[in-house]
Amino acid sequence: MNNKLKIILSVIMIFFVAEINLAQVKLAQSGMKFLSVSSDARASSLGEAVTSVEGNSSSMFYNPAAMSRQSNEIDVTFSNTQWFADIKHINAAISYAPSNGLYGVFGASVQSVDYGLFHNTIIGPDGGALDIGTYSPTALAIGIGYARALSDKFSVGGNVRYVYQNIGEGFVIGGTEANYKTTKIDLDVYAFDFGVLYKTGYKSLNFGMSIRNFSQEIMYYEENFQLPLSFRLGLSMNLLDIYSVDPSNHSFLFSVDAEHPRDNKEMLHIGGEYRFMRILSLRIGYVTPETTLAGMNYGIGVNYELIGINFGFDYSYTEFGDFDPIHRMSVKLSF
Repeated sequence: MNNKLKIILSVIMIFFVAEINLAQVKLAQSGMKFLSVSSDARASSLGEAVTSVEGNSSSMFYNPAAMSRQSNEIDVTFSNTQWFADIKHINAAISYAPSNGLYGVFGASVQSVDYGLFHNTIIGPDGGALDIGTYSPTALAIGIGYARALSDKFSVGGNVRYVYQNIGEGFVIGGTEANYKTTKIDLDVYAFDFGVLYKTGYKSLNFGMSIRNFSQEIMYYEENFQLPLSFRLGLSMNLLDIYSVDPSNHSFLFSVDAEHPRDNKEMLHIGGEYRFMRILSLRIGYVTPETTLAGMNYGIGVNYELIGINFGFDYSYTEFGDFDPIHRMSVKLSF
C-alpha cells in the first residue's frame, strides 16, 4: 500500500509542476469562470478553506476525496448563490455510500447559472443600434464522482464533468431588422478534478490536496483559452483537541488553504468554525489578497436529526468590494 501511495503522490506532483509552468504562461487567460464560483454556504463562509475538511456530497465542488468517509448512506446538497448583477448560481449534489462505504462513495453533481436577459442589437441602416429582441446566456456543468478511503488515513477521489456554455447568437454587422445573419456561439468540454485527503494521525490534523478544472484547450472562433485550473494544498484541525474537549459538545475547526490558480495570483484562504452540540455552527473566513474582491466571509449553520434523517441549513455572507455582498444558502439532507 505504501508503494501505491507514493506512486499516486508522485504522479500528482509531476502533474502539478507541469501545470504551474503552463499557468505562468497563460496567466489571466481562462474562460467559463462560473466553474470557480463557490456556491456551498458552509465552504464559502470558511473562505473556501475546505480542501482538507472531511465533508459530504458538497465536497465534489472542492475536493472529491473529502466525501470518502461520509457517515450516512445517502447525502444530498442543494445550494443557491445570489451573485452580483442579479446573476444566480445553483448547485446540487448527491453522494451514495453502499455497504457503509465498502466499495467507496459514488456521487453526481449539477452546476448551472442564470445570467438573466440581455438585449440583442445590431447596427441599423442609419448607423444606430437596432434592438431585435432579448437572449439569455446559459452555463451548465454535469458531473459524476468517486471517492474511496484506501486506508484508515489516506483517501483519493475524482470527478469527470461535462461543461457547456451558450452565450447566445452572434450577429453579422449591418443589415436591417428583416435582413441579418446570426451564428450560434456555444461550446462544450470535459473537465477533470482530482483530490487526496490524508489524516496525519496527530489529533484531528488533516492534510488535503486538489486539482480542479483540468481540461484541454478550447476556442471561441480565433480565441483560445482553458478552464480556470486551480491547485490547492490545505491543512485543518479541531483546535480543541489539544485540550481534550469532547467534540460532541464543543469544537473549533481551523483550516488553511494555499491556492495557485491559473488566472490569478496565489491566494491564501483561512477559515474558522465553532460548533456547539453539533447543532449550531458559527463561521468566519478570509481570502487574501483582497485584489480578488472577496475578503471577509461570515456564516451560520443549523443541523438537526429527526427520525434518523439529518437536516441542515447553512447561510453565508461575503463582502465583495464595490459590488453588493454575496448571499449563499444551502440545504442538506442525509440518511
